[in-house]
Amino acid sequence: MTVTGTGNAPDVVDVVALGESMVTFLPSRPGGLADVPSFHRGIGGAESNVACVLAAAGHTTRWLSRVGADGFGDHLVETVGGYGVDVSHVRRDPARPTGIYFRTAGDRSTDDHEVAYYRSGSAASAMSLADFHPDAVGAARILHLSGITPALSEGCLALIRELTAPRPGRPLISFDVNHRPRLWRDGHGPDILLELARRADIVFVGEDEAEEAWGLTGEHIREALPEPDLVVVKRGARGAVALPTYRGQSCLPQCLKGLGGAPTGDGGPPARAKSRVGEGGRDGTPQAPGRATTPRPATTAPALKVDVVATTGAGDAFAAGFLSATLRGLPLRARLRHGHLTAAATLTAPGDLAPPPSRALADRLAALDDTAWGRLRLGPGWTDTLSRAEQEARTP
Repeated sequence: MTVTGTGNAPDVVDVVALGESMVTFLPSRPGGLADVPSFHRGIGGAESNVACVLAAAGHTTRWLSRVGADGFGDHLVETVGGYGVDVSHVRRDPARPTGIYFRTAGDRSTDDHEVAYYRSGSAASAMSLADFHPDAVGAARILHLSGITPALSEGCLALIRELTAPRPGRPLISFDVNHRPRLWRDGHGPDILLELARRADIVFVGEDEAEEAWGLTGEHIREALPEPDLVVVKRGARGAVALPTYRGQSCLPQCLKGLGGAPTGDGGPPARAKSRVGEGGRDGTPQAPGRATTPRPATTAPALKVDVVATTGAGDAFAAGFLSATLRGLPLRARLRHGHLTAAATLTAPGDLAPPPSRALADRLAALDDTAWGRLRLGPGWTDTLSRAEQEARTP
């Protein structure tokens, strides 16, 4: 087994993302898989999507994974690395293939689509802690994981449990639930996802998937997740809501290593320092919802009006936008709006990945008053069009 890249990685990385990526084949025209004559090659992977978008937004990122020692593995590593992501710790597996999948042009969130996965026994399904040097993970300010990885194999589940185990100096854990029922063959997926989410610091979950996996909606989602510092619930066309910690003080400022102007849940001064371990269930014993204190007020941000081209990858883009704003120490409402704006860039482009809006453009739009925010309507090419308009306005 070999490691790709040169190993000349930065000592501290804003975000390390760990998970499987696959080569995707997108149809050249509408129709069923049996009828489409040709496909366009791309890449897809929840965690690498987040890393790529964050790198395009100017952050240092690293992707950890395993791919086959094959042409598809070459394509994945080259493409992800082309976004500026550090891929020097990606493992190449000569005995297992890179995963691939085909999908039709329909919306994955409806029944109007077909997806054919060829990932069983993939190189990524054999990931273990032994694959990655501790410094490759420990250098992260934020370690981004998703609920897809633990569904791939018992070894992957053990890996994610180890990475999320409470311990001093652990990176801040960002966990996107990403419930994929078809990947969980034993019926234990919802329980495992709840277990892992309760070990995280920031949790992203769609209200629809929380209802599907756990039978929970609204405030009951937060009640079931008392340990994380922040639970971000995505509500589709109704926007998103950020639900701060039940424990009265957030550890986010202290967990983001090496940051100046560290963020707090409400955008105010940094919270007082406190131990990450042994408080509020962080010693490994889940805190029962009945023991939780009164939560701080929720922060909401309405969704944008968007002329949707494709929905694939929008959830990953939202997480990337939110984490980018978190790394910059922005208030909660701004973080949610940056999530919406980054998602809008992906929603208005084909494929899983799209360049995010420039930081200056995103900051300007995120700062709009509620009325102006509600009037925004974004269509294909909006990031380039608005950026050009700003540049022209600044030209003497």
